[in-house]
Amino acid sequence: MLSLLAAADPGAAPAVSAITSLQLNAGAVAPEGAVLLAMVACLLVDLAGEKAASRWVPLFSYIGLGSALGLLALQWNASPLEPSFLGSFLADNLAIAFRAVVAASTLLSLLISWRYVERAGTPVGEYAAILLAATLGAMLLCGSTDLVSVFVSLETLSVASYLLSGYMKRDARSSEAALKYLLVGSAAAAVFLYGASLLYGLTGGSTSLEAVGVALQSSASPVAALALVFVLATVAFKIAAVPFHQWTPDVYEGSPTPVVAFLSVGSKAAGFALALRILVGCFEPFEAQWKLLFTVLAILSMVLGNVVALAQTSMKRMLAYSSIGQAGFVMIGLVCGTEDGYAAMVLYMAAYLFMNLGAFACIILFSLRTGSDRISDYAGLYQKDPLITLGLSLCLLSLGGIPPMLGFFGKIYLFFAGWADGQYLLVVVGLLTSVVSIYYYISVIKMMVVKEPQEASEVVKAYPEVNWSIAGLQPLRAALISCVVVTAVGGILSNPLFGWANGAVAGTPMLQKALAAASGLPIG
Repeated sequence: MLSLLAAADPGAAPAVSAITSLQLNAGAVAPEGAVLLAMVACLLVDLAGEKAASRWVPLFSYIGLGSALGLLALQWNASPLEPSFLGSFLADNLAIAFRAVVAASTLLSLLISWRYVERAGTPVGEYAAILLAATLGAMLLCGSTDLVSVFVSLETLSVASYLLSGYMKRDARSSEAALKYLLVGSAAAAVFLYGASLLYGLTGGSTSLEAVGVALQSSASPVAALALVFVLATVAFKIAAVPFHQWTPDVYEGSPTPVVAFLSVGSKAAGFALALRILVGCFEPFEAQWKLLFTVLAILSMVLGNVVALAQTSMKRMLAYSSIGQAGFVMIGLVCGTEDGYAAMVLYMAAYLFMNLGAFACIILFSLRTGSDRISDYAGLYQKDPLITLGLSLCLLSLGGIPPMLGFFGKIYLFFAGWADGQYLLVVVGLLTSVVSIYYYISVIKMMVVKEPQEASEVVKAYPEVNWSIAGLQPLRAALISCVVVTAVGGILSNPLFGWANGAVAGTPMLQKALAAASGLPIG
């Protein structure tokens, strides 16, 4: 069609050539293509019956996500950096880093899912396909550079997340979680659309984020400030920042646990990628305003998330409030607006991937064997299941920031970046709330380890014999051991990880331009 247009109007040939070069840049979205093919394969295999699906769906999922991670590695520091989808997607290093976190979180979530889904009696193929659809939306969101592609990616992730939250159809709590998530998520989508429409009007009819940034440079009007509020509300909803967190505890408690594991990492990573892409890339004239708002959100999230977690009796609700507090820690790097701050954000999300999913793997395994989610039922667990006790203890210690775990170095980098930038209030609040978080994390460890044999819970006393030969438990064990090993050893190897995070910032023109503008250097 484009060649016919060029033949009919020779004057249009240069424009057609430019469009063609942008359209043919399919390599930028090759990782998403691998995920899409895996999703279609899972749906097709599911039509062949549950027995065929149970055999082939895990394999297709692993191949698709493994290929995506491999293609992302090949894209790292790729040159020249060309956009895709007519300029609506850019595979810079920042997008690659966050897409890798999303893909890895899905891979680990699937590894811990199979036995859970089999026990629930739900179709394996449908579950994997919906989770891969959410992954596809999250990965596209990380690199979207256009308001339309941002909204389409955001809704792809959101709709798939609603379906996953209510996937346990016979469970009233799961249906309630999906309904609450749908209602709040729909409101957030409407808010974002209204903000995007204001930005579209300010640019004079363009949806490109680059055009939005240029328009805002010359039009710091009240309408632009209103658009900032709407966009910031959407970002805060996606990362579960206070006061946009109301959906999080109920959705985490009612949703299937493997789904919660993905939402806590994959969805949150996409939300932070969106925050960097829009706030840093577009709202430079309002930098002081959005940083002030995010400072307030970070303080509220760290305080409320960690304080309310103290009173929880359910492991999933405790980790829900913990994730709210963890989002507050990551926002310190965003507020800094420095190269170290951005790099610390990327590093902490990678660390959070392993320590949080490792904790959820232990919770799933305990739930499969006991059917319980209560913290009190973990009393005396070390006597019956040393692997869960050790794995959960190490992951919780890492989440609390205890050295030499990976989470400790992640927090140290964030606090150092904040202190160097003069964000003393954020760092002090972060340190104090970290102490609070250590209290409720260690309370769980104490419950598992310190209890005398006669003080063990009734659930632990009736604990079934540990048998790893059951189908579906081998992938769960592999995911658990992998997460625990990375969490325990990753702190020692944090310097290479920080080098990788620095590479994500250095290889992102948008961030480099913002850093140069902030330092008063000429922008090339």
